[in-house]
Amino acid sequence: MGVDSSVEMLRAARERCPTASFQLADLSSWQPGRRFGVILANAVLQWVPGHGALLPALLGCLEPGGSLAVQMPDNLGEPAHQRMREVASSGPWAARLAGVVRPEGSRLDPAGYYRLLSGAGAAVDLWRTTYYHLLPGGIPDLIRWFLGTGLRPYLALLAEEERAAFLASYRSALEGAYLELPGGALLLPFPRLFLVATLR
Repeated sequence: MGVDSSVEMLRAARERCPTASFQLADLSSWQPGRRFGVILANAVLQWVPGHGALLPALLGCLEPGGSLAVQMPDNLGEPAHQRMREVASSGPWAARLAGVVRPEGSRLDPAGYYRLLSGAGAAVDLWRTTYYHLLPGGIPDLIRWFLGTGLRPYLALLAEEERAAFLASYRSALEGAYLELPGGALLLPFPRLFLVATLR
């Protein structure tokens, strides 16, 4: 069973996996009506607030001995996100974007996830891996990378001409934030946090 809050994502998933079942639901209030051996949340939980309540609730949807496996970006402290928040907080759009600017503390640190999940009765494995993505086009490629993820909530609240101004300010803010390789390419460090919580 696949679960998503986006009709578009579910449509694409059904095309790719026609034999699987899918459900339109908000994960923070999801009630599956059954228990699972494995719940996999791959690049999902960074979009869902309230991890302190959410993760124990997901554990509650597991069979005895079942596992919750999570991968999520752990990059809010990286320059791309820091500059994004700075641009959002300092431009003429600051008041409208105030609710979008997510502080780094909006997610738990690894110790926080360990305490939360082990306290809910799970054996926990945690690790963090940094992937390095080659972006041949440099900063413009980096901006394209984040258009569908981190930049999306900001741009959704702006008019078309404001979006162009926001992205121009963001591009200026990123200058010098990453080491450029010969020819203008850059390596984008992208840390990701992994955890597997297995009910004892």
